[in-house]
Amino acid sequence: MTSDVLKQFTRRPPPPGERCDLCGEPLPAGHRHLVDTSRRSLKCACPHCHLLFVRPGAGQGRFRAVPDRYLTDPGFELDEADWNRLQIPVALAFFFRNSDLDRLAAFYPSPAGATESELDPLTWDTVLGRSRLTELLEPDVEALLLHRERGGSVTCTLVPVDVCYELVGRMRLHWKGFDGGAEARADIAEFFERITAAARPLEAGPAPLENGSAPVDSGRPATHPGGAP
Repeated sequence: MTSDVLKQFTRRPPPPGERCDLCGEPLPAGHRHLVDTSRRSLKCACPHCHLLFVRPGAGQGRFRAVPDRYLTDPGFELDEADWNRLQIPVALAFFFRNSDLDRLAAFYPSPAGATESELDPLTWDTVLGRSRLTELLEPDVEALLLHRERGGSVTCTLVPVDVCYELVGRMRLHWKGFDGGAEARADIAEFFERITAAARPLEAGPAPLENGSAPVDSGRPATHPGGAP
């Protein structure tokens, strides 16, 4: 992820008169996003343009609409040994399935941006494959967000991929010193409170279908995307 990309996520308030990256129409508050799969980037989209690319394969698959689905797996467990296998140096990480490579790509946020983990992809699949969220994950547009809380417990939440880059932008904006500082910690805590409130538990039984479930309103302010890895 480039520095220009991250600037899109850390600027505030949003510039007046912001427009859809596809058609140029003015954007409403809380606008949605598209993934440009050819450039591995995010685009701001008006409601009409977003709707055009909801159906898989629309536009020959170049643009994919980022959904607004939040799911959590209450039964997911990750012990100390598993976390050490992931080799994540911080308490946060997110994973999305790269459709070009057909594997999970792993990143963790840092003050310098989104850092990609170089761990063997098979390890990600082995550890995260215990959750049905991995099966439900839509390539390119959704991510699994792992958060290791104090005490060692780990939550696993399926979120829209743009939410992860919002988190990266927040860390770059607020992080100070070695441990981030009180402002950064409070901001990250507020972020996860919002994610927890938006997510619905994964029910036992057949996997829920995205088209058959009502979207969950995240309540988050509009982010200002640039590009994703």
